[in-house]
Amino acid sequence: MNSTVKTIMFWVFILVCLMMLWAVVSKSTSMGKTAEIGYSDLLDKIDAGQVQDVTIQGTDVHGHLKGQKDEFHTVIAAGQVDNLSKELRSNKVTFGNKDPQNNGLMLQILFNVGPFVLIGAIWFFMLRQMQSGGNKALSFGKSRARLLSMQQKKVTFKDVAGVDEAKEELKEIIEYLREPQKFQKLGGRIPKGVLLVGPPGTGKTLLARAVAGEANVPFFSISGSDFVEMFVGVGASRVRDLFEQGKKNAPCIIFIDEIDAVGRHRGAGLGGGHDEREQTLNQLLVEMDGFESNDGVILVAATNRPDVLDPALLRPGRFDRRVVVGLPDVRGREEVLRVHVKKVPLSDDVNLNVLARGTPGFSGADLANMVNEAALNGARLNRKQVTMYDFELAKDKVLMGAERKSMLLTDEEKRVTAYHEAGHALVSFLRDHSDPIHKVTIIPRGMALGVTVYLPDDRHNYTRDYLETRLATAYGGRVAEEIFLNQMSTGAGSDIEVATDLARRMVCEYGMSRLGPLTFGKKEEQIFLGREIAQHRDFSEETARQIDLEVRRYIDEAYQSAYTLINTHQDAMHRLSAALLERETIDADEVKLLIEGKELPPMRSPLAAPGDGPGTGQQVLKPESRGGSGFPEGSPSPA
Repeated sequence: MNSTVKTIMFWVFILVCLMMLWAVVSKSTSMGKTAEIGYSDLLDKIDAGQVQDVTIQGTDVHGHLKGQKDEFHTVIAAGQVDNLSKELRSNKVTFGNKDPQNNGLMLQILFNVGPFVLIGAIWFFMLRQMQSGGNKALSFGKSRARLLSMQQKKVTFKDVAGVDEAKEELKEIIEYLREPQKFQKLGGRIPKGVLLVGPPGTGKTLLARAVAGEANVPFFSISGSDFVEMFVGVGASRVRDLFEQGKKNAPCIIFIDEIDAVGRHRGAGLGGGHDEREQTLNQLLVEMDGFESNDGVILVAATNRPDVLDPALLRPGRFDRRVVVGLPDVRGREEVLRVHVKKVPLSDDVNLNVLARGTPGFSGADLANMVNEAALNGARLNRKQVTMYDFELAKDKVLMGAERKSMLLTDEEKRVTAYHEAGHALVSFLRDHSDPIHKVTIIPRGMALGVTVYLPDDRHNYTRDYLETRLATAYGGRVAEEIFLNQMSTGAGSDIEVATDLARRMVCEYGMSRLGPLTFGKKEEQIFLGREIAQHRDFSEETARQIDLEVRRYIDEAYQSAYTLINTHQDAMHRLSAALLERETIDADEVKLLIEGKELPPMRSPLAAPGDGPGTGQQVLKPESRGGSGFPEGSPSPA
């Protein structure tokens, strides 16, 4: 029987008992107000004319005295009923007879037995609660892993895109669970553990759900933080119970999400050798590869901090495979977009390939958020289909935040922002080895008053020429302010900070200086905190002076390059800033026409012609100040 039905029946029983007890108490209370008189006294009162009415019910006589509201009660013998009737007739007293019933007996039985039944029921309920509470109190050491039900909506590998290599690795695990003899006949053994590693939002948990949907074997899911409790020894006990459940349901898969919560490097904590987290990790190490074998139990874990995991946890025999789930490339981003737009009605002008090219550095979660924002924007404008313009707005919103329409800028601030962004755009357009410009805007978004947007390719390696171009582009905004406005503003603060850090990394980390292919400064990382807290200085004062000189040289060369380009093309700068003040946003084709001195086509309304909005794809710079720094997201930037 269902536990809910049992609970309902129990409470109905309790309610009936309470109603019966109330009836007994009410009856006893009413009987308590009845005056008991003897038979002889009753005859005297009848003769004296003091009795108003009488009701005879078997041997019980009830009645009322004249002038009194309370009832009297008399018990007579069975043979005295006729004599009492004659006496009442002779004195002209109204009386009546009722058939005797067993109500009194039933009430007496209920009154005597009912309380015991009610007490027994309450005791039984409390005992059950105490037992369940005791089980819960003693179940701190029980695993909280959730067994995936076969009735739940399944996620398969068709719902996962952009991580083909990771899918292939996990498909092999599933194939082994289905056909172990295929691998065993050649002496192969099943991997005991698979560690999914990658940045946040790349689909590690989604991959695990897809494995659960494809494997058709019991799938236990638990978070790393579920092992941690306020009581000592609970985490280790839960690990033991988790693997015991796995052995009973073998072959099966156990998935631990965010395993770095319990798998951090031992000895780095503040609790000493008996730290609760370390005990949990020790038990996990033993269960994964100890004296007892766990054949048929595969552990799949996910983390975005593999650098803080204990080496004993990562060795072969425990986690035999480390599957990297990285950010998708342009083809992977297009596949991810196709998965997310299945339920979204798209306009004919939507080009997923262009959107994929314009979103380097986006994770799967970022792309899903962008598709959702585009759908919401289309619904807000009462469209029947989502257009390319909606996707462009969604991309800007995801990267920089919503437009700050309520932000009122003075004409002078707009003029400064326009020249600042025009400086970035001009330097980037004229220098070699730069990313293609996508658009330039002075519309405030997030923390930025304006931004220069690029359409870079997916890069995995960066040359010295490319980095020097980025440095020059970063100083384009400050140089433009100095030449055309004869002033400096705080808008270039972020550009200067990023450029300085990049120049120092070129000298200290990349070996791109006259000091030779050397690295300077060793980072010291506190594993317990999981972050860099200091940088060890492993060089002399003279070397430090040489490093500062090399950083200064890079900055000076970049600044001078930007100054020469902007000063030489002052007419183009005036045209770019005027167009920004008029249109607020100009795309790559318009930037090219303005620099070449040609006329711009008439402005087109993106609302009137959906899809003809700003450009066909973009990559937005970090919106930390007035303008973009010229450094696309996803590229190596100072830590």
